[in-house]
Amino acid sequence: MSVRSIFIAGAGTIGQGIAEVAAASGIEVVLSDLGEDLLRAGLAGIESSLDASIERWGLTAGEKRAVLSRIRTVVGIDEVAGCEFAIEAVPEKIDLKMEIFRRFDEAFDPEAIFVTTTSTLSITRIAAETSRPGKVVGMHFLHPVPKREVVEVVRALKTSDETLAAAVALATQMKKQVVEVYEYPGFVTTRVIIPFINEAAYALMEGVASAEGIDTAMKLGFGFPMGPLEIADSIGIDELVQRMEGMFHELGDFKYRPCPLLRKMVRDRRLGRKTGEGFYKYPDAGEGAR
Repeated sequence: MSVRSIFIAGAGTIGQGIAEVAAASGIEVVLSDLGEDLLRAGLAGIESSLDASIERWGLTAGEKRAVLSRIRTVVGIDEVAGCEFAIEAVPEKIDLKMEIFRRFDEAFDPEAIFVTTTSTLSITRIAAETSRPGKVVGMHFLHPVPKREVVEVVRALKTSDETLAAAVALATQMKKQVVEVYEYPGFVTTRVIIPFINEAAYALMEGVASAEGIDTAMKLGFGFPMGPLEIADSIGIDELVQRMEGMFHELGDFKYRPCPLLRKMVRDRRLGRKTGEGFYKYPDAGEGAR
């Protein structure tokens, strides 16, 4: 059976992307955050993404209206009756995610499935905050969600077969290619991409080549559509460092310790596309993170 409705806690970049893709797949979405200003910004981000699809991919104005009509916003975790999935899409902080899941457990029907979008944290630990760990699963969407075909569906220690199958079905309904993963810090994509980006940052810091040179070498040499420093700007340098620190804390392996240049960029608020400057400059980008 098709999923009819989902609840998303967090109207940031990932929450926006999930809401857009789900609504485009015919799913009714309840998008939640802490205040009306955050929800307005979230809806504006979704509209901007849809407008880009109109310009580049031939999405029609009517289709845009249909997508937006399926997205309803609420402040807090209320009005959740009937939602089959509750998806957490808040920043990568374990205490925050555990608090969200405690609130999910109180608010949602016993049949609802809980999803965390974490890329580095323990899903088993998050699930332990609920009375239904068997109904908790990870779905790691890559940024930008509408443009990335893959989603990692992650089985935690107590995730049931039925829950895993339901998450795979939801991802398939959203027209995503599923990679099933067992819980481990970083799963597949984050575990592999972090050392790649980190080493590129070290090469730049040590004067081996320019940012453009490093990205060009990797794109033309190995067929990547984007270079590692371009990827870093797309993810957000602050989010990238947060993931690196999480991986370093979990595994203690120095290949995950953030390059000092990345830490300096976070202090300088050069966070990538979202602030208008990272390894490259983006004149048309917003200043929301400054």
